[in-house]
Amino acid sequence: MKRVLWLVALLALVLAGCGGAADEGESEGEGGGEAELQSGPGFDGTTIKLGVLTPLSGPVAVIGQPLTAGNQVYFDYVNSRGGIAGKYKVELVQEDTQYSPPRTVQQYNKIKGDVVAFTQILGTAPTLATLPQLVQDNMIAAPASLDAFWVREPNLLPVGGPYQVQAINALDYYINEADGKGKNICSFIQDDAYGEAGQSGVDYAAENLGFEVVDTQKFKVGDKDVTGQVQRLQRSKCDAVFLVATPTDAGTIWGTAAKLGFAPRWIGQSPSWIDELGASPLAEYLQQTTWIVAEGTEWGDDSVPGSKDLLARVKEFKPDQDPDYYFSFGYLQGIAMTALLEKAVELGDLSREGLMKASEELGTVSFDGLSGDYQYGPAEQRNPSRMSTIYEVDPEKPFGLGTLEYQYESDAAKSFEFEKADL
Repeated sequence: MKRVLWLVALLALVLAGCGGAADEGESEGEGGGEAELQSGPGFDGTTIKLGVLTPLSGPVAVIGQPLTAGNQVYFDYVNSRGGIAGKYKVELVQEDTQYSPPRTVQQYNKIKGDVVAFTQILGTAPTLATLPQLVQDNMIAAPASLDAFWVREPNLLPVGGPYQVQAINALDYYINEADGKGKNICSFIQDDAYGEAGQSGVDYAAENLGFEVVDTQKFKVGDKDVTGQVQRLQRSKCDAVFLVATPTDAGTIWGTAAKLGFAPRWIGQSPSWIDELGASPLAEYLQQTTWIVAEGTEWGDDSVPGSKDLLARVKEFKPDQDPDYYFSFGYLQGIAMTALLEKAVELGDLSREGLMKASEELGTVSFDGLSGDYQYGPAEQRNPSRMSTIYEVDPEKPFGLGTLEYQYESDAAKSFEFEKADL
């Protein structure tokens, strides 16, 4: 009997030993190393390639070039620390879209098999054009656009307060903190999806703040003559005009208004501005009339931790970089994409499926004051920043803007609900 018990005990020990070895092998991999990282297109085991689809030529290159430089500087910083998870370097694969939706889709298809994800797709209409492909390919991309539709799209990794939130906060500030009560409020928007995003924020603000949009005018990208639209706004006696444009068109619009002697309170959505406008012959007119609603803080504001870090990294990796808030936005995209890639590595999977899963488990990402924190996770549960910074034109400041109100958050913006795009 003792011999039988001894054999049973010995067998149990052997089985336990085998089980332990199997468990150890499963957790550490062959040879006792780390578990193998699941890979996919764009990752060769050492380098992670990320796509950038942006206008590197044409009128909107004034946004695309500094934005991409912001992407690059942040990943230069990550690479200087060993890369993602301290070991996987990041390489950017850039393609020029010229701000054309069809060309953006063409360039996407050109490089989609070479990248893990896209850390930038610039433009609302280009992002909308590419989104069905992203869904079909199970690919994640970070839009350089702030449309509220992006919040509920699982294949997108947005940052910042959406355009709609910008419009709501800016108009709330104008009405409740400035002199806007009872004034005629109008809008002047780009005739596309980008313009409609801003307009939907204006409409929501009107409904919730109790004013009527007296007049809305539209223009097409690159219009050289907007005299008729400006005159109609002037005849409508607009006290304030919310402008949705990119810098070249904004300059045309403001120049026309100045010539016609039309001087409302202009409130420009964030992509309307470029620092050269603050140094142009329009500077005095813009100082008297114009606010810009955007993210974060002034360039050089070392009271904000994220700004202090950004300046140190610019000094190290791109010392010739001029102050530019599109650069800052590209830098924010780098922070968000790095957080996603770190999560994917933590979960052991850099494939497209792995990144989709990582995005659902990402949680809240802090931008250290350069933008409000963004709560990621399953798309239906995401909650972006509801804060916007209101700037006034100040040519003495590094990018021509001084802070009027830092991270303003209205009750109306807090109540705004997000829906998916209707593809």
